[in-house]
Amino acid sequence: MRAVVQRVTCGRVTVDGQTSGEIGRGVVVLLGVGQDDGPADAEYLARKVAGLRIFEDGQGKMNLALADVGGQALVVSQFTLYGDCRRGNRPSFSSAAPAEKGKQLYLYFVDKLRETGIAVQTGVFQAHMQVEIFNDGPVTLLLDSTKNF
Repeated sequence: MRAVVQRVTCGRVTVDGQTSGEIGRGVVVLLGVGQDDGPADAEYLARKVAGLRIFEDGQGKMNLALADVGGQALVVSQFTLYGDCRRGNRPSFSSAAPAEKGKQLYLYFVDKLRETGIAVQTGVFQAHMQVEIFNDGPVTLLLDSTKNF
């Protein structure tokens, strides 16, 4: 499972002109599910996202986590994180999980993140979404449940 985590001042997802999720200060998580992923991958990434110390403390150091600043999370499914562009110009998505498995693990990740006490909003799985991200810093991190990066 892969995630792009961006610290934001606010974020919003719309589908067909309707807002499906909106947050203030917090993180936008673009989440991709791979073929070999399972519940343990979702649990690991949920704990990692909740625990990331990427918000500034009183001394201006990134030392505070989401809960410390009352932050929220906006989680958006993003199968393209498994796009392989090493050969040719058209990405291959053969490493991405099939839709049903992807949705199941995406929702499981959201549940696990909520269990940490973080307020979570979401996009709509498999929908064409417009995502507004007001990156703060900018701070953008890549996470992988297999710890490849």
